[in-house]
Amino acid sequence: MVVGPTAVGKTDLCLKLAKNFKTEIVSCDSRQFYREMNLGTAKPSLEEMSQIPHHFVNSLSIDEEYDVRKFERDSLLLLEKLFAKHQMVIMTGGSGLFADAVVNGLDEMPEVAAEVRQQIIEEYGRKGLEFLQAEVAANDPEYYEKVDQKNPQRLMRALEIWRGTGKKFSSFRVKSKKERPFKVIKIGLERVREELYSRIDLRMDQMIKNGLFDEADALFDKRHLNALQTVGYSEIFGFMEGKYDVEEAIRLLKRNSRRYAKRQMTWFKKDESVNWFSPEDQEGILAFLPDQIF
Repeated sequence: MVVGPTAVGKTDLCLKLAKNFKTEIVSCDSRQFYREMNLGTAKPSLEEMSQIPHHFVNSLSIDEEYDVRKFERDSLLLLEKLFAKHQMVIMTGGSGLFADAVVNGLDEMPEVAAEVRQQIIEEYGRKGLEFLQAEVAANDPEYYEKVDQKNPQRLMRALEIWRGTGKKFSSFRVKSKKERPFKVIKIGLERVREELYSRIDLRMDQMIKNGLFDEADALFDKRHLNALQTVGYSEIFGFMEGKYDVEEAIRLLKRNSRRYAKRQMTWFKKDESVNWFSPEDQEGILAFLPDQIF
């Protein structure tokens, strides 16, 4: 498993590892599942994906309901097939919860009516992040103390459970680790913060040049969908709704992308089983892996 923040260099490393070990790549980046979201999610290019089979990239439409529990199920079924052909499979992405679901499994959560989720999304669209923070803090303070308080997806999920069941999200989090029929080796990629932030800003400039605003405009009418409640699109939707000008939208795109990277690193740094490397040290990673595998 290759993890790390956005723009750190996961794609390049995974291509090299997949070629070296003659295997395939499985994405656990929840933003890259959706066919309609291309520029804002920094997917591997078509040329890169033509070199090595990639799974779960462009596998869904934004209109389809999909969550981490379905991803856990689908990934385990896929991995069973891939391990019948390959000794090693590479999973990569920056979505810590989705990665963790495959490695450790998920706590059992109750089913909640889709209308509850939709109502919360609409309220978030009208009232903003502060509304979510206040609701979760009031109704599930234990979880609020632990959650990334700037992540609307996590906050909406907690509020969804509370409204749908009357019970706290934290009451279902027992953290029971599942046994898996495979060994997991975790490689984490990190860069000096200033270098990473510079790469993020440059990548965002390139996305905008390549047509990110046009892509967001084509998705504007579906901005209420869960898949589009994410960095890289919500900032442009705010501009299109007349909340601020284009310069402010670009500033927010860069700032929020940097903040997203910081949250990703906070998540992965909590995992003591991750082996950290510089993305430039590909030879060091290739030398490290055989002793872990065999």
